[in-house]
Amino acid sequence: MANTVLVTGADGFIGSHLTEQLVKRGEKVKAFCYYNSFGSWGWLDTLPPEIKNEIEVFMGDIRDPNGVRTAMEGQDIVYHLAALIAIPFSYHSPDSYVDTNIKGTLNVLNAARQVGTKRLLVTSTSEVYGTAQYVPIDEKHPYQGQSPYSATKIGADRLAESFWRSFNLPVTIVRPFNTYGPRQSARAVIPTIITQLLAGKEEIHLGSLTPTRDFNYVKDTANGFITIAGCEQAIGQELNIATEQEISIGQLAEELIRQINPNARITTEQERMRPEKSEVNRLLGSAAKLHAMTGWKPQYTFEQGLAETVEWIRHNLEQYKIDIYNL
Repeated sequence: MANTVLVTGADGFIGSHLTEQLVKRGEKVKAFCYYNSFGSWGWLDTLPPEIKNEIEVFMGDIRDPNGVRTAMEGQDIVYHLAALIAIPFSYHSPDSYVDTNIKGTLNVLNAARQVGTKRLLVTSTSEVYGTAQYVPIDEKHPYQGQSPYSATKIGADRLAESFWRSFNLPVTIVRPFNTYGPRQSARAVIPTIITQLLAGKEEIHLGSLTPTRDFNYVKDTANGFITIAGCEQAIGQELNIATEQEISIGQLAEELIRQINPNARITTEQERMRPEKSEVNRLLGSAAKLHAMTGWKPQYTFEQGLAETVEWIRHNLEQYKIDIYNL
């Protein structure tokens, strides 16, 4: 018998891919989408009818405990992805990150206790580690709040841990490293580079080029969530989803320039730079714990993932505001 499953943040980038994969697996999926007056279901609106028609959409706000509890009633598994995630925006609107990421997660944790959720997966981020103190970064690496965003995600993670330790709540903290792929907004670096190149720009505007990242293709990330949800041993655990490979932003940009427009050149812009002590200079994750526990490993190479991303953006370029810096 299929599980009843709720995905918060289902209208977003990773959430929409996870929702799509769950429907294809035959799960009974409820999608918690951010209420808005436009009637938009975010990226779920772009799914083919045979997928979209199988989804029960719940419009709400993760900051509202009543709506959260109502949405979670009767759901076996809850994937909590709803969050504010843009780091630059967190510099000037930190209150909204506390309300959404910390209080929103608290609402989900409280509701899970009240309605008897069987499995709860809380989404973390590799940003909680800050600049690597050693590599590969495993789950025992210290935390460092280098932006208000990462600080609120650290807070949400620790709340989740406390509910497992205090109330035996069946929660798992899932920590993807940098995810990329179709449907990602231009506030992320890979779509930023690709959209500028596809628009024919000769100057590609970027921030710092030296930081390294461990990039997960979004379909691998979504598969990681589903794999973890099926593993009883993962309850009470924190698990990285990572490829165990790193590339610098500069190298990434050069590779995309080579593929799309070899005549383009990179220009660094001050407004795109993080404050010096806030920049996470190196992220390279270990997925050894996840692999040992579940057997998960990436199905896509970085080259395959980039090719699919470029192709998708090529056909959806009108979705992007290319001439501005997207926070």
